[in-house]
Amino acid sequence: MNKKKIAIISVIALVLIYLGYRYFSPAADGEIYLTTKVKKGNFVSEVITSGEAQSTSLKKINGPDNLRKFRLNNLKIQDLVAEGSIVKEGDYVGRLDPSGVNEQILDARLNLETAESRYTQEQLDTTLSLKQERNSIKDLRFSMEETSLELKQSIYEPPATIKKLEINLEKSERDLREKLENYSIKKRQANARMVEVGTKVSKIKNELNDLLNLLESFTIYSNGNGMITYDKEWDGTKKKVGSSISPWNPTIASLPDLTKMESKTYANEVDIRKIKKDLPVKVGFDAFPDIEMDGIVTDVANVGENKRGSDIKVFQVLIKLTGSNNNIRPGMTTSNKILTFERKDVLSIPLEAVFSKDSITYVYKKTGFSVAKKQVKIGDSNNDSVIILEGLSAEDVVYLNKPEGLDDDQIAKLN
Repeated sequence: MNKKKIAIISVIALVLIYLGYRYFSPAADGEIYLTTKVKKGNFVSEVITSGEAQSTSLKKINGPDNLRKFRLNNLKIQDLVAEGSIVKEGDYVGRLDPSGVNEQILDARLNLETAESRYTQEQLDTTLSLKQERNSIKDLRFSMEETSLELKQSIYEPPATIKKLEINLEKSERDLREKLENYSIKKRQANARMVEVGTKVSKIKNELNDLLNLLESFTIYSNGNGMITYDKEWDGTKKKVGSSISPWNPTIASLPDLTKMESKTYANEVDIRKIKKDLPVKVGFDAFPDIEMDGIVTDVANVGENKRGSDIKVFQVLIKLTGSNNNIRPGMTTSNKILTFERKDVLSIPLEAVFSKDSITYVYKKTGFSVAKKQVKIGDSNNDSVIILEGLSAEDVVYLNKPEGLDDDQIAKLN
């Protein structure tokens, strides 16, 4: 065979190969198809969320606990040490705005002066009134003695004169008895008035002392050793200088136990179905990328709550850290990988490679230059992949996007 025939046969063979490839290949001009191999190995499903580190055990540092007694509400925080400060028991923490208490102290002092003045006036009036009564009794007794003396000297007087003196003496005795009874009543009345005004003075003094003690409690000191963390409002914002405290929530800061930490996070309505108590978690920290700690789910909320600024429902999940690290602080942002399940030695493919029609799940499997629609039975899935129970083998090649021109092809059913 000469070289010319060999060249012609070679060209014809190349053309046939090209036409065959074009015939059996599903790719259209300009279309790129992605493929992947079926993997065999461990299959892990994780729910990944972001959260916040917090302590499960802490001491609260509160303002005064008797604010309602003095009708005080929404007291402003005037000063507060920096969050993260290390304090010892008895160290200064902060101070509340005393303007409301100072007004009440001023009013109490004015009321005390008025009450004490009334007490003094009542004391003087009582002393003068009782003195007048005693003088009147003395005068009446002197008059009785004079009448009695006259009666003794009137034995030689006419009977009418003697009778008149006897009547006058009897009348004076009756008046004296009445005077003594009236004096006793007026004395009791005076004592009662003095007790009343004296009680009012004592009451105002006690109120003033309570207000002065309350004013002292507006300077707040630490009740333990630890690191200061700011308390949070109902909407999650931290209390700081200018924030208010109320009688129902007088806490301004806390001292967390850094050896007992947890991560508080939230999961959406789809992921919360996968999360159960006691699931293992890997917890990372944005501030320290090289730190990863083990954790365990301790609580899953049954009722959702609205995410701030959105209508999306989220569910609170608490994750206890099983270890401790001196670098971890409350309020740090956490990344939580919650292991919902793990399967050993299984086949899996990406979710993009799975298609369905009339409740039949299938894939596009590549064999040489041809492509076939092959039914598969799938199992559990995660955010990226799905387990293949039947229909494929390890290292099989499947398409990630749907090839054109195969819509009418039959699906190869499972036996």
